[in-house]
Amino acid sequence: MRTESVDVLILGSGGAGLFAAIHAYDMNPRLKILVVTKGLMGKSGCTRMVQGGFNVVLDPADSIERHFSDTLKGGRYINDQELTWALVHDAPATIHELEAGVGCFFDRRPDGTIHQKAFAGQSFDRTVHRGDLTGIEIMERLRDQVLARNIAVLEEHRAVELISDGERVMGALVLDIRHGTFLGITARATLLATGGGPTMYKIAAPSLEKSEDGLALAFRAGVLMRDMEMVQYHPTGLLAGAGRVTGSVLEEGLRGAGGRLYNAQGERYMARYDPERMERATRDVVARAGYMEIMAGRGGPQGGVFIDVSHLGPEFVRKTFPGMVQRVQDIGFDLATGPVEVSPTAHFHMGGVAIDPDGHSSLSGLFVAGEDAGGVHGANRLGGNGVAESTIYGRRVGDAIGREAAALPLNPLPDEKWELRARHHARFWNTASGDNPAHLLTELRMLMWEKCGLVRREKDLLECRTALAALAERVEQISVVGAKAYNLRWADALNLESLIQVSQMVTESAVVRTESRGSHYRDDFPAENDEDWLKNVYLQASDEKPGGMKIFYKDVIFSREVPPQVREAKSHEFSQHMVQR
Repeated sequence: MRTESVDVLILGSGGAGLFAAIHAYDMNPRLKILVVTKGLMGKSGCTRMVQGGFNVVLDPADSIERHFSDTLKGGRYINDQELTWALVHDAPATIHELEAGVGCFFDRRPDGTIHQKAFAGQSFDRTVHRGDLTGIEIMERLRDQVLARNIAVLEEHRAVELISDGERVMGALVLDIRHGTFLGITARATLLATGGGPTMYKIAAPSLEKSEDGLALAFRAGVLMRDMEMVQYHPTGLLAGAGRVTGSVLEEGLRGAGGRLYNAQGERYMARYDPERMERATRDVVARAGYMEIMAGRGGPQGGVFIDVSHLGPEFVRKTFPGMVQRVQDIGFDLATGPVEVSPTAHFHMGGVAIDPDGHSSLSGLFVAGEDAGGVHGANRLGGNGVAESTIYGRRVGDAIGREAAALPLNPLPDEKWELRARHHARFWNTASGDNPAHLLTELRMLMWEKCGLVRREKDLLECRTALAALAERVEQISVVGAKAYNLRWADALNLESLIQVSQMVTESAVVRTESRGSHYRDDFPAENDEDWLKNVYLQASDEKPGGMKIFYKDVIFSREVPPQVREAKSHEFSQHMVQR
C-alpha cells in the first residue's frame, strides 16, 4: 500500500477544514499541507447546505456580551464559556475577512451596510446572509482561496482510522474510494474537521455522505468526548415521501420573518408550548412541540406539521427565500402561496471532541474544529451560530497549527503496521455471507428515532443500548463483493460502523443525564435540574469498562457569566443565612 508524510493533514473540506488550510498556509507557507475529503472540495458537506446565515455583532446597538448571553441561554448554560466567548468575540473579524480577504459578498441594506435578519432565540437581529444560499457563497470563495495557494487536496478519500499510540495522533489511514486502495498518511499535526451530521435518524438533514466519521474516529483513538447526548433536531425538515430531499431544512429565517406553524387541525400550536416567543422560540422547544403534535395525532398526511409564510406575500417570499421556494417547487408545492408539510429533522451535534479555544484535543498532535468539536453550543445551538463556529474555529485552529506544526514530531509507521490496519478495514471482503448494510441502516435509523430521539425515557434507552450492540455484531458479518473501486456496499458497511459507534455514545450519555435540558428531553425526568445537572458528561474509550466506554461528569465552569438561576439561588441562600444569624 502507498504511504505519504506531510506536516499538516486536514480531514474534511467544509468551512472549518478549508479556512484552517488557508490560515495554516498563510501562517507558515513552508508547511506541507494535505486536505483529504470524502466528497468533492467545495461541492459536498454541510457548510455548503447552510441557508440561513452567520451570527455576528456589527450594529452599534448590539454587543458581544449580548450575543454571548443569548448563546449561553440557548445552550442552557452547559456551554464551555471560553469556547463560546471565542465564537462571539471572533465573529466580526471573521465576517470582515470573509468579505475583504476571501471574497464573499453578503446581502446589504440600501445604505450599503451588511443586512442582518432575525433568527430564533436571539435578542437582536444579527444574522448575516447571502439570500437563503449563504453556505454556497462561503464555500465557493473558500475553495477559490485554497486553489490559489496550491494546497494539495485528495478528493473522494475517506479517513477510516486515526493512528494513535494513546498519547498522540501521528496521522491517519485513508481509503481511496476511486480505486478501493488504502493510503497511510503520517503527519505532524492532524486536524479533524469532517463535520458531524447525525444521519443515524429516520429523518435527517445533513448531506448524504455524512456518517459521523470524525466522532467515531476520535473515540476509537481514545480522545476525550463531551455532551454526546446533545443532538439537535431542526423544527422544519421538508417531507417528500421516500425522496432523498426528505429531512432537508427549511431554514430558520422563515420563522424569523414571521412564518407560522400549524397542525392538521389548523391550530397555531406554539401557543401551547411557548406563548411568549411562539415560532421564534429556540430550536429545541419548537422541534419538540412539533413532535408532540405529531405524536398526539394532529399531524398531516405525511405525519408532519405545516409551516406557512404565504401571509408575508408571494413577492416577498420569492425574493427573500429563492432557494427554498425552488426546493419546495421541485416536490410540487409553492412555499410562497400556501402551507408546506414539515417534520423535526436530526440536524446537528452539539456534543463532540473536548477542545480548548485553539482546537487542541486530549491527544497531542490532534486538533479539532467545527461540528466534530463539542462545547461551543451547550445543550442547544442557535440558528446562525453553526457556520459561524465552522469558519471562526477554522481560522483559530489554522493559526494554531501554523504556529505549532513545525515543532511537532514526524514519525512514519513501518509498512507492516499500515498493512495490518488496512486489513482490518477490508475484513468485509472475507465474509461468505451476511446482512445487507442498507437494511441494517434502515433498522438503525428507526431504532434511534423511536428509542433515542426527540423524547427519551430510561426503558427505551436501555432497549436501544441492547439493540445497538446486536447491530454492531451484525455489521461484522456483512459480506462485500464486486469491484473495490466505488464499492457502495463497502461504503455502507464503513458508514454503519461509524454511525453505530456514535449512536452508542449518544445513548450512553442520554442514560446518564437524568433530567431534561435543551435538545435532551427525558420524558421520565421532564424538568431541568440545575441543582444536580449543571454538568458536562464526558466519555472515553476504555478496555476496562463494559462496552469499552467510561463515562463521568464534571460541574460546568462559569468562567465569564453565572447563570441567573444560580445567582438567584446563591442570593436566596445568603438571605436565608442572614435571617438565621
